Amino acid sequence: MGKRNKVHFTGANGQRLAGILELPDGEPRAYALFAPCFTCGKDVLAASRICRRLAEQGLAVLRFDFTGLGDSEGQFSDTNFSSNVDDLLSASEYLKQQHHPVELLIGHSLGGAAVLAAASQIPDARAIVTIAAPADPDHVIKQFACAVDTIEEQGAAEVNLAGRPFVIKQHFIDDLDQREMGYIRELDRPLLIYHSPLDQTVSIDEAAEIYNRAMHPKSFISLDEADHLLTRRDDALFVADTLAAWAGRYLSADQDGEN
Repeated sequence: MGKRNKVHFTGANGQRLAGILELPDGEPRAYALFAPCFTCGKDVLAASRICRRLAEQGLAVLRFDFTGLGDSEGQFSDTNFSSNVDDLLSASEYLKQQHHPVELLIGHSLGGAAVLAAASQIPDARAIVTIAAPADPDHVIKQFACAVDTIEEQGAAEVNLAGRPFVIKQHFIDDLDQREMGYIRELDRPLLIYHSPLDQTVSIDEAAEIYNRAMHPKSFISLDEADHLLTRRDDALFVADTLAAWAGRYLSADQDGEN
């Protein structure tokens, strides 16, 4: 059944961030880092199901709460995309110092965009996976487009995201406007893209954009009937099973075992 350990580490801005490290029964084939979707925590169904299944496949996987979400300290309203990338780098450094360098990066939705942006600063990662991710992080603005004018006029607004209220400040939008997007072409690592043609939150056109920008080796797997959050168990398990098979050729333990 493997082991599930609660962990804590310090984020870039000093907050105490919370995570769960899923461990396989035996020696891990490799260590992976999973970044959840926008406003999602480590315990969202897609994250927990995918990471647990990957542990069954022999991978150790850390999933965590970004600043201001779940069990992590801080205020969500003080965060932005850059701080998410910083949290991701802090999680990577925690694994490197306490366990093993990250060899596989996985990100869901905006977490996928964060993984793409952070990859250049995680050189040990041998492969990268995105799930229902936008090509550009500013795509997330569409989720609160009706409040953008209010944010610009008043500096902040409360918006409803995934059925919960969140405060979005102007600095969140400003940060997205300042992002440079050249990093997808410069990944220089194998990339696997998952997306559903039925995704109503992030269009599958975003997956095509990521694929077109990226250099080979790159792969795409369609999640034919899945929704954006992969709420069906079978969809999450399909992602984990195919992901483990794809990543196998790139992970060091598997390569070291070759004759």
